[in-house]
Amino acid sequence: MTRLCASKPIITVNGKFPGPTLYAREGDTVIVRVVNHVKDNATIQWHGVRQLRTGWADGPAYITQCPIQTGQSYVYNFNLTGQRGTLLWHAHINWQRATVHGAIVILPKRGVPYPFPKPDKEVIIVLGEWWKSDVEAVINQAMQLGQAPNVSDAHTINGLPGPAPNCSSKGYTLHVENGKTYLLRIVNAAVNEELFFKIAGHNLTIVEVDASYTKPFKTDTIFIGPGQTTNALLTANKETGNYVIAISPFMDTVVATDNQTATGTLHYKGTLAFSPTTLATIPPRNATPVTTKFMDSLRSLNSKQYPANVPKNIDHSLFFAIGVGVNPCPTCVNGSRAVADINNVSFVMPTTAILQAHYYNISGVYTDDFPANPLIPYNYTGSPPTNMQTMNGTKVYRLGYNSTVQVVLQGTSMIAPESHPTHLHGYNFYAVGKGVGNYDPKNDPKNFNLVDPVERNTISVPTGGWTAIRFRADNPGVWFLHCHLEVHTTWGLKMVFVVENGKGPTESILPPPSDLPKC
Repeated sequence: MTRLCASKPIITVNGKFPGPTLYAREGDTVIVRVVNHVKDNATIQWHGVRQLRTGWADGPAYITQCPIQTGQSYVYNFNLTGQRGTLLWHAHINWQRATVHGAIVILPKRGVPYPFPKPDKEVIIVLGEWWKSDVEAVINQAMQLGQAPNVSDAHTINGLPGPAPNCSSKGYTLHVENGKTYLLRIVNAAVNEELFFKIAGHNLTIVEVDASYTKPFKTDTIFIGPGQTTNALLTANKETGNYVIAISPFMDTVVATDNQTATGTLHYKGTLAFSPTTLATIPPRNATPVTTKFMDSLRSLNSKQYPANVPKNIDHSLFFAIGVGVNPCPTCVNGSRAVADINNVSFVMPTTAILQAHYYNISGVYTDDFPANPLIPYNYTGSPPTNMQTMNGTKVYRLGYNSTVQVVLQGTSMIAPESHPTHLHGYNFYAVGKGVGNYDPKNDPKNFNLVDPVERNTISVPTGGWTAIRFRADNPGVWFLHCHLEVHTTWGLKMVFVVENGKGPTESILPPPSDLPKC
């Protein structure tokens, strides 16, 4: 286990932080037995894996499964159908994913080449956050007070923060040889922060995001949100020496972040001990133009082998206003509690898994009246309304099998506008449009990219703006949609899609495994 400067007990998988990388090939069946040896309940989510008809293996606690209790085990069994690239796995209960996370590498089928020059070597780079305190205590205290939790104390690159106050860690070192090309598989496993990634003096060629190939483009700065992955080609074409690798937070509003920059070193073979180190120029914390340029550069490959099958006709057109609010809390410090919501609904986690309730027709666990639009429209990015209270509920939205869906994710100015990296389980989607301010349903669709929009499973909704996504509901089951900032998920910025079975067994949810955990 990697030890950071502030020693404390942490939950790990197989004693490693970050956890072990899962390697497989497209088309493989993956079987992972998870044994819980800690006092807390546990789950593992295979972030971005489609889980075609195998929602029981998806992992979010109380959504698709009851958690694995102390001393119990559960076998996750799923197939990697039609996917290749880099994803991640992480705990999906409470804030355990702060230390319980790792990379997933899905190699192409044997004999199938990458649609870009073959690298000389592949490297896993996992980005994260570190708290000196126990993370569960951090969020529990915040919930009791009704306030935002303390930000992390450091960022990490493969578990190491690099030189930091009261810490002598040298950080992560990436060893390279001049003239060789490296495929960096970059994973953002941070809990609450979108990040910039840079290597001093070097450009990176982006070839994939969220296990979906992209049209290659060069950049000196990667923007990557929690739950997102980015594959980039690095050519070691500079003078022998040391070059700083740096990650730093992005936040273009007043919301607090951990402002510690984590650093590592790109070290060329043959570098002498006294050679100077080239420093990286870190983007400003509020460098919105950098994030916009990066996101606007992302395009699906849209080739004959890897087409962009963007739904053109839409069966469900949904408008989700997302943000934070304030609810009464007599026991909290100021008599109120910070909450988060979608369409004014702060999601309440049930005590029975929703997939189990759906499969067995168990009543009383959820209601299927999640609103397709805000019940009371307002100026979403203007002055916030006087009443910022939300309603609580375990509500789902039903989709027919194979129906087409458009969701406009509208950021709001409630309390403080900020970027929301939003993740959809069970599906990839196409990000067909985005903009600043309020979405205009009449004019904005005219500018949608329906040819080669980027395909993802997690997308940033810009501060004070909106993002439109499209997908086809061809995977029956129960699927979580939530902000991947853990603080907002905890506060209730989440909802659930229930996708009905189609015709016959090949379009229906598989039966639950015999060892499915019980609540």
